[in-house]
Amino acid sequence: MPFREINSKMVEAVVEPGRTMYSQRGAMLAYRGDVSFTPNIQGGQGGLGSMIGRRVANEAAPLMTVEGSGTVMFGHGGHHIQVINLAGDTLYVEADRLLAFDGTLQQGTMFMGSQGGVMGMVRGQVTGQGLFTTTLKGHGAVAVMAHGGVIELPITQGRPVHVDPQAYVAHHGAVTNKLSTALGWRDMVGRGSGEAFQLELSGNGAVYVQASEEKL
Repeated sequence: MPFREINSKMVEAVVEPGRTMYSQRGAMLAYRGDVSFTPNIQGGQGGLGSMIGRRVANEAAPLMTVEGSGTVMFGHGGHHIQVINLAGDTLYVEADRLLAFDGTLQQGTMFMGSQGGVMGMVRGQVTGQGLFTTTLKGHGAVAVMAHGGVIELPITQGRPVHVDPQAYVAHHGAVTNKLSTALGWRDMVGRGSGEAFQLELSGNGAVYVQASEEKL
């Protein structure tokens, strides 16, 4: 496991020769050893092609390539940090929530319209993700940021999970999701806002939910 949680807002990563990591720019707090940090303009392992759509939409998050031998402590903005370990599946997460991740993971992007058509694009606007979301696939670890801490909710077949779009952080596994409307008393008094919509996630995997409706 490349990340060790120091506390709820800091993680430490071991950097080894021949093993690349990526982090959000400005996320390095301190380090020991012979470690280098290089601006990455190609969007990580996925290369420029994986980021071109996000760059056109101005949704790319700047990354640093982290290499060498030593340990690095990461944190950013006092946000809570959740470490997610992937075992061959795919993580879907907003680019600006990525604190750091293994270079072994293949990075890409997904057009929100490919999941739910027009409603998928509406979901992107409701959640603040825009038209694209970042995907990380393979075996490795990812450190993501959130407000107020994170809870992991398992998703199993036949038992979908409904999430407030503003509290959604990320999800992984063989999961499909759609945006649905939820009419209730808030809508009746003109306070629909986020509660007028819900994310329904079904299949097998997990969704990560933050204890806040505040965006990063």
